[in-house]
Amino acid sequence: MEKIKPAEYEQRLNKLGEIFSNIARHADHQALMRCPYKNRHNECTAQFGCRFQKKPQGDGELLLCTSDDKLDYRNAWEAGAEDYERMRENLRGQSRAGSGQTAGPGNIKHAAAEAPSLVGKTIFDFADELQVRVPTSCGRTGFCHECIVEIKRGHMALNERTEAEGFLGSDYRLACQAVVTDAAQDVEFALLRRNPRILLPDDSTTDQLDPLVTRQGDQVLYRDSDGDQPLDQYRGQMYGLAIDLGTTTVVLELVDLETGRSLYVASFENPQRFGGSDVMNRISYDAGPYAGEMHRSIINTLNTEIQQMCAVLEIERHVIYEIVVAGNSTMRELFFNLDVQSIGQKPYKSLVEHEYLAGKRGSTALLEFARKLRIRANKNARIWGAPLIASHVGGDIVADLVAIDAASHDELMMLIDVGTNTEVVLGTKDHLVTASCPAGPAFEGGLVTYGMPGCDGAIESIWRAGDGFDYRTIGDVPPSGICGSGLIQLMAELRRHEMMTPKGVFANKAREFLLVPDRKISISRQDASHLAQAKAASYCGQVILMRYLGVQPQDIQHLYLAGGFANYVQTEDAIEIGFMAPVHDDRIVKVGNAAARGARQMLVSRSTRDRIAQLISTIEHVELETTSDFFEIFVEGCQFKPMDLEKLGW
Repeated sequence: MEKIKPAEYEQRLNKLGEIFSNIARHADHQALMRCPYKNRHNECTAQFGCRFQKKPQGDGELLLCTSDDKLDYRNAWEAGAEDYERMRENLRGQSRAGSGQTAGPGNIKHAAAEAPSLVGKTIFDFADELQVRVPTSCGRTGFCHECIVEIKRGHMALNERTEAEGFLGSDYRLACQAVVTDAAQDVEFALLRRNPRILLPDDSTTDQLDPLVTRQGDQVLYRDSDGDQPLDQYRGQMYGLAIDLGTTTVVLELVDLETGRSLYVASFENPQRFGGSDVMNRISYDAGPYAGEMHRSIINTLNTEIQQMCAVLEIERHVIYEIVVAGNSTMRELFFNLDVQSIGQKPYKSLVEHEYLAGKRGSTALLEFARKLRIRANKNARIWGAPLIASHVGGDIVADLVAIDAASHDELMMLIDVGTNTEVVLGTKDHLVTASCPAGPAFEGGLVTYGMPGCDGAIESIWRAGDGFDYRTIGDVPPSGICGSGLIQLMAELRRHEMMTPKGVFANKAREFLLVPDRKISISRQDASHLAQAKAASYCGQVILMRYLGVQPQDIQHLYLAGGFANYVQTEDAIEIGFMAPVHDDRIVKVGNAAARGARQMLVSRSTRDRIAQLISTIEHVELETTSDFFEIFVEGCQFKPMDLEKLGW
């Protein structure tokens, strides 16, 4: 019998130890991350419903489990004693609530729906009762931070913030943590993720189809500067996502990369609103102790939308191979989890732009793997951030320029993208100038008491009728507030009927006008002041750029209006209050959500990306605040009257 060599024995022993260690490590991982109800055939053995359950295609008795085993179960037993006790108290409260406890005189309200208040129930419980869909992925334990709601009134009727809510400001709570403690008061809450109205793109194929994701036989490849990179084995589809990442609203579109056809479009309010309604506030928030929360919030929300999209279309997330993101400098950098502090300080440039100007990178575009950003797509999928132009003029304006084919414009054109930051581009393909105007959120639902985005219930059109006002709402439902197009028309109506002076002073020195008495919706003098300042920012961008190029409004051959509500604005109203240049109506083109359309074109066409990169490298950026008479122009722009260029010395 051959004698075993000690060294060989030791090697084998170590090998066995490594095998057993790997088995134990795998078992530990499975215990933490794999649902205990999932069997080895990936079938669900649970006797209750779950969002991951899917009917099998064959005759199987059990439902299929579609979970990717990324849900961490450790939170279930790693909570501290205080968390455990709080959970027990919460459960006791719910038990008392379910046992017929008498409701108080207060109500819990969401939009037009309401339910009797009850001590011990969470806002999430009431959302269920009111059939309001609140996002969550942690089973209502406070760990995922997805169920953020805005408490519009009734803060004192709720419990004090829990430790899980420490990152939120005064008006925001986690629905799963906010518990009613006083049923005598009314509480009104609103979701951060309402679904704004969007203009749906057509589902026709694009003229230019040369995506970076291609197929050779059974191989899915990604074409980049280093050549063709293998992504996956072909699974029968190749899809991409185009995302218009706005400060207020996010739009995503699923596109078939083999045909260019649009398959699915969704929109939602940007969940980062808890960090502030404009980019400067969000930059400040991200400098504080909760840096990273806004990145996580947009990624979590996007993943929820992708999951819902895949369920509706009955596809796997693994066939999503590229995502194109078009957003302003701050929104894009937060999405990619980059430091945004330099954007909030002079000269207001991102770290990426600083590196580009220093010659350390060849482009301001970004490229990252989906798995690094924790996005639910193919593990090798690429995330491409559209390039920036300068300062706050970012990838969303690049997408706008793609959508209007600015690279082919021989005649003088102006693009106005109205948003929380309004951007203006003026010129021809041979010489374009641009500026960013910090308009603020007044026309997108912020600062104005009853302002709101263009969602169901928003007053989109309003006019004087007798002693009051008539109106039309989005969705033809009872009004909840006023969106941007309604606010512009309202300002014009107040001027026409001499109910407000050009300086925004209400007739008879009134402090507010009641617009919808039965809903108590009004417009105040303070609201008008916020609107005036937001309008003035847009005014300054247009006036200063026209003066910079030495052109008049009548010289502009094409005026493109882009942005969330631009398609619904009555242009005569906008011109009458000085919101836009007095260009003849037949030269005004409403391009709707041009950023979303441009993002789609860049997703499906490599040559489009190359062409727009060449164009934006020639665009001249004008810093409005460095203009010697900027303050005088701004003050003039705050008045609700048509642009008076002669008064500015033209």
